[in-house]
Amino acid sequence: MLLTLTVGLTASAQTRREVVRNRVDSVLRVNYEKGVYDTLYMKRPDSKLTLRLRGNLSGTSIKGKDKDDGGTIKSDLKTKPRGTISVGASYLGLSAAVAINPASLAGKSRDTEYNINFYGNRFGLEANFLDSKTLSGDISQAGNSIQVEKGDARFTLFTITGYYAFNHRRFSYPAAFTQSYIQKRSAGSWLLGATFQSGRIKNTDDAPAYMNDTRLTMNCFAIGGGYGHNFVAKKWLFHISAQPCLIVYNDNSVRVNGEKQKTGTHFPEMIFNTRAAIIYNINRKYFAGSTFLFNTTVLGDKDEYTDLLKWRARAFVGIRL
Repeated sequence: MLLTLTVGLTASAQTRREVVRNRVDSVLRVNYEKGVYDTLYMKRPDSKLTLRLRGNLSGTSIKGKDKDDGGTIKSDLKTKPRGTISVGASYLGLSAAVAINPASLAGKSRDTEYNINFYGNRFGLEANFLDSKTLSGDISQAGNSIQVEKGDARFTLFTITGYYAFNHRRFSYPAAFTQSYIQKRSAGSWLLGATFQSGRIKNTDDAPAYMNDTRLTMNCFAIGGGYGHNFVAKKWLFHISAQPCLIVYNDNSVRVNGEKQKTGTHFPEMIFNTRAAIIYNINRKYFAGSTFLFNTTVLGDKDEYTDLLKWRARAFVGIRL
């Protein structure tokens, strides 16, 4: 009698878990399939669960030219490339990932970076925050050069970029960047976009005494458009898109030894967002590929300018279950 009761309670608990799991699956499935798209051009994967292993590499560089009473000042600075390994899972469109920085675990990295990405067929968003103490390079003026060593300056940069795809029923951004859709036929779309960027460079307490106490601040907002295309060739998907944005708001300043001065603005000043991807669908379950993102900010003119490049490259393998 006791054995029968125990088995009955266990079976009942399992039934309740199955009911809850089925309800959750049903809700996620409705949201997963929601949206209107042309099934001749794209589709959802047949599987519920997708697992990915990714290797990530990113970096930032800054080049500038300015003039003061002492002559022309040229700068060429860059951060140390940052490499991470991440493991991610997606279940009916609900995704999560964990990233590990081997250099940080070994105590050799002084940079922190966060990325939040949402890619949809109709619209998407990319947000990135970087806090770096590995900015290094040289600053020269009138034949004299100052070497900026790692740890002399702290560089923070926040960038958020969004897009809207007009041909979202046939052209799929997530097919290239999250593999939550499969592009079946080649298609392209005109894009509408906007970008906000805020950055700051300042000396740290470790900077040598001969370096002026300098702080550079940059805040700008840009709007624009562009075009993207997915090329499908059998098991291959090639993506390329470009989204130039005109800066409509610009608030930049430089503070040297406590004295603040505004920097001039020039027309046009631009932010270029470029994306590329290569995906190979090995079979219905396995896929591999790589993605590339480039954010280029161009301020000033040929005589006085600041060029900022932020890039990220990823290589990955995945399985659909």
